[in-house]
Amino acid sequence: MKKKQDTLIVTAGRDPEANFGILNPPVYHASTILYPTLDAVRTRKQPFTYGRRGTPTTAALQEAIAELEGGYRTLLTPSGLSAVTAALLAHLKAGDHLLMTDSVYEPSRHFCERVLKRYGVEVEYYDPCLGRGISALVKPNTAVVFAESPGSVTFEVQDIPAIAEAAHKAGAIVMLDNTWASPLYFKPFEHGVDISIQAVTKYLCGHSDAMMGAITTTEAAWRETVASHGANGLCAGPDDVYLVLRGIRTLSVRLARHMETGLKLARWLEKRPEVARVIHPALPSHPGHALWKRDFTGASGLFSIELKLASEAALAAMLDGLELFGMGYSWGGFESLIIPQDPVKIRTATRWDAQGPMLRLHAGLEDPDDLIADLDAGFERLRACNE
Repeated sequence: MKKKQDTLIVTAGRDPEANFGILNPPVYHASTILYPTLDAVRTRKQPFTYGRRGTPTTAALQEAIAELEGGYRTLLTPSGLSAVTAALLAHLKAGDHLLMTDSVYEPSRHFCERVLKRYGVEVEYYDPCLGRGISALVKPNTAVVFAESPGSVTFEVQDIPAIAEAAHKAGAIVMLDNTWASPLYFKPFEHGVDISIQAVTKYLCGHSDAMMGAITTTEAAWRETVASHGANGLCAGPDDVYLVLRGIRTLSVRLARHMETGLKLARWLEKRPEVARVIHPALPSHPGHALWKRDFTGASGLFSIELKLASEAALAAMLDGLELFGMGYSWGGFESLIIPQDPVKIRTATRWDAQGPMLRLHAGLEDPDDLIADLDAGFERLRACNE
């Protein structure tokens, strides 16, 4: 029976019959794994060979994520950033050319500048709104085109099918950071992506208590990816794997609430006199809304706003007094967050023009009316300090 998405979320990666009827896979803490015979040592035919290479707990989560993403297989890493870096290292070598979206997550950019360039990889940043026009930037040595849609600060929606078509014509592969939408609201492999990356720390975990990344690939991209992943000694801790397995079962109901609250906040913020613009792909006012509507089946709770001119003191008065919105750089958990951002400092291929400060918000699972009241009081403090 072909399972629908909500059923997959509940059932993927579960095998009670293999675990004495226990519903959730047990947490295996393992380093040494014993071989029953010399032949087993020589051939390594048994499913688990060493703790770093995975356990039944690891396999359960990898299977679940691969099914949800619609990919061939999945590998786990200790963090979202390590998933990005491991995927890039697996498919780049000295002399290769990487096309990286200019809206990329800042730590990913830092890795390109600090590590990849040192090892002879040519890194070129491109306008995330380029779409099919990216073909003009592809070179004979272009090995990877990296996308992040929407961008996790400025939320440009990329034309992934057009980018994939141009990349594949040149023999390059396409990697996508798919964390914002999760596998629930964007199916990467149906849109031409070769490698999909998740910061599992965010929505798949959902409870702000575990760090993890995931790399899901096509069958063609698997061999190089798994070989490099193993060579770099990457693995995720068993307790974190268990927490994500538990969190993933409620992904659909949590993400629906994040979307609903996020849109309610965004629409309310559009009417605020203190706000210059709201940057949310699911709003008709967003420049990439048509692409979002074409390719995505939903939105998460993460978006940004640009304020009108405000002093640092006024911004501090607003943010420091918030009761429900915490200031933190992560997102995807049950709690609402707000944090200042400055994309001007991390753009090289494009220019980011802003009238006033930018704030990134994550809509959590609190009552949306309480969140609005918290922001309303914050705006009162901001106005009072600006006058």
